[in-house]
Parts: sequence; structure tokens; C-alpha cells
Amino acid sequence: MNTILHLGLGSFHRAHQAVYVHQLRELGDTRWAIAGGNLRPDMLDTIAALQAQGGAYTLETVTPQGERRYTRITSIERVLSYQDDLAPLVAVATDPATRIISFTVTEAGYYLDARNRLDWATYPDLRADLAAVKSGQAGHTIYGGLVTLLRARMNANAGPVTLMNCDNLRHNGDRSRGGLLQFIEALGDTALLTWVNVYTSSPNAMVDRITPRPTPDVAQRVKAATGQDDPAALMGESFIQWVIEDNFINGRPEWDKVGVEMVQSVQAHEEAKIRLLNATHSCIAWAGTLAGFQYIHEGTHDAAIRKMAHDYVTDDAIPVLQPCPINMEAYRDVVLDRFGNPAIADTNQRVAMDGFAKIPGMIAPTIRDRLARGGTIHSVAMLPALFLAYLQRWHAGQIPYTYQDQAMDPAAAHAICDAADPVAAFAADTTLWGELASDPRLVSALRDAHGRVQAFMKDHGP
Repeated sequence: MNTILHLGLGSFHRAHQAVYVHQLRELGDTRWAIAGGNLRPDMLDTIAALQAQGGAYTLETVTPQGERRYTRITSIERVLSYQDDLAPLVAVATDPATRIISFTVTEAGYYLDARNRLDWATYPDLRADLAAVKSGQAGHTIYGGLVTLLRARMNANAGPVTLMNCDNLRHNGDRSRGGLLQFIEALGDTALLTWVNVYTSSPNAMVDRITPRPTPDVAQRVKAATGQDDPAALMGESFIQWVIEDNFINGRPEWDKVGVEMVQSVQAHEEAKIRLLNATHSCIAWAGTLAGFQYIHEGTHDAAIRKMAHDYVTDDAIPVLQPCPINMEAYRDVVLDRFGNPAIADTNQRVAMDGFAKIPGMIAPTIRDRLARGGTIHSVAMLPALFLAYLQRWHAGQIPYTYQDQAMDPAAAHAICDAADPVAAFAADTTLWGELASDPRLVSALRDAHGRVQAFMKDHGP
């Protein structure tokens, strides 16, 4: 039996990667299974529920037409308890049968600046993790955690291992690998650095499935449909996609038999997905919150918000992605249909989070590409302008839920909103814009878009 050790047993992993392994096992290929746990003491109730059920859980999927299906997923054979020293994870990582270590830690969990360098200055938890690992303790960021696991694997002579990033991050394998190598360099561990360079690979991948945070009614529907009490039940849309660069150093499941696209390069797929889907998702979440909506589908069906999203993709995103092997107009329309699915009941709160990571990762590249080609940024500028208005509401304590943003310095964000010219202060923030910060073309476009957002909020106000 070959093992995939997965770090981060959240909803997305259980509705996506675990499903593909499950489907392969259903075809009779039982050579691979998942062992999973968390690097931090998160989701303890869910972990306990999964352990009580032997790792099994029910996934509800729903189509845009409202058709629901229920599948018992059994690919996670071991659910590892959290320990501060990560001993349960280390035990699996040092087993030669573990051939892949995969992870989902959210976009902001990689601590990279616009030049893909670890941003030590902005993130105290990254500095604290480095200090902890230097002192002989286990690490709890993705980098410190991987160092703990890979050091143990190296010392156990357990063989090569693939490091598989499953997060919504452009060039996710290359960038997380770069962050890991920088972390090891900062540690001064030359032996581990050499070992990682020789005995690991980091394929890039594009992942896609909308997976809302589970609410109590999911378990209620599962009970009604299957008769099973399942506190670990979750739901996702029926659409699912996974495109992986075929760069595995020690074997992999035959995922291509269950619909995974194994390719030489994922770049075209990931750019289309990040710019046409992820950025649009954030646009709808920020605008929907400003309009007083709770759910993504409500904003998607609002004519003004749908037009913002449609115009952004059509006017500015698609032109800079051509030529592309994907029919992007059709992809745009499928995305909006998916977002309009009321059965998903995906919240603006979930999608709106981490704006300080999403603007530089998902939106600023389109602005840079348009400006480099001498184009206008009229439509794409609406997205950061929406986020600025959202930030101003957050500053005033008027967001109706807790806003989470790992990449945000709250003091700096409040200072932007307190500035005499918030648009200029926002455009000057290097975390958001990198070398584009304070570019007169950006400032001008944001100022115009900010005015349009104010008019939108006036129309959609209480």
C-alpha cells in the first residue's frame, strides 16, 4: 500500500483530492490511500468525527439545477491526531511507503511577496516558526512543518517524496518549493537543502471545486438521504477539475483514469482559472457584501454585480490571456452559472477572505499585463476598488461577519482607511501592488473605479 500524507484536512481536500483517490479505489485500484492531519490544532471536532468514523464521511454534491447526490468517501484510511511535536505526522512521513506529501493551507499561508521571496518582515508567525525549528521544536507553518517531516525522512533514509501543493496559488509547486528552500537556507541546514533538491519534486497543479464551509443542514440532509449520522459530512458543487504537471519523483496514482488531466505544463489552465474564476469569485463576494447579500449566488444574480464580473473578464482578463487552448468565453459563462447555484449557499464571508493575498495573486497580474500592452484597466480596476470600499466598511466596523486575512497588517489597513486620500494610500501599498504601487495609471483608474463603486453602493444601499 502506497500512502499520500496530506496536511490540512479541511473541506476542500475532502471534496477534491480525496474524491479522486476514492474513485480510483472504486475502480479496483487500491494501491494508494491517504493519511491526513493538521499542522496546527485546527478543526478538532471534525478530526474527532473522522477518527470515530474510520476516516469515512459523506460528500453531498449538487448541480446548478439542484440535483443532489451522496457519496461515502473512504480514501482517508488514517486520520492523525494533532500533537505539538507533530509525531503522528512524522511517523507517516518517515515510512518509505509514503510517496507523496500533499497540502492545502490557503493562498495566504505561503508568506511570499510579489517577487516570490519569503516576507519575513510582514509575518511574525513565520519568524517565530523559524526560531522554533532552530531551537529543535516542530514547525507549524507549511515550511516549518515540511522541514520537520523532511528532516525526519532524510534521517530515516526513507527515499524520495513528491511535495504536492493543492492550493489556489499560481505556479503553486514552484512557488511553495521556492519558499521551502528559502526557509531551509535561513535555517542554515545545508544537508537538508541538498537532500530536498535531490530527493523531492514539486509538481504544479490547478484545482477547482467550490466547497462551502459545512453548515448543520448538510448533516441533516445526509441523515435524511442515507440514514447515517455524519458530523463530518460536507457538500460541494458537482463540477470538479484537477490538472497536474506530471512531475512525480517516486510514483503516483493513475489519476488519469478518473478524469485528472496529467500534463507537461499547467500554466494555461491555471491562469484561466485564477483570473476568470478566482478573481471573479472575489469580485462577487466583495460587491455582494457591500450590497447586503449573504451568499455568492445572490450577488451573481444581481444585474449590476454580474455585469462587473462579466465586464472584468471580457474586457481585461481574456485579452491578456490570448492565445489560449481553452475557450475562455465559454469558461466565463460556465463559471457564472456555477456561482449562481443557490443550492451551494456559498457565503460571501468565505470567499471574501484574504484580500491582501488575492489582489496581488489574482488581480494585479491582469492590471500589469493590460498596462504593459498599452491597454485600459477600466473594468479590472473595479475589483480592487470594491475591496477598498469593503475595507472601509471593515474599518468602520460595518462588515456583518468576521473578516479573516492572513496577509493583512490590520494597522496598515486601518491607516489606509484613515488617510486623507484613501485611494492614493491604497494604491501605494506594496503588499498589494509591489512595483506597481503608486503608478499614476493605477491611481487614476482606481480613483475612477472608486467613484463607480460609491454609485453602486448608493443604488444598493439600505
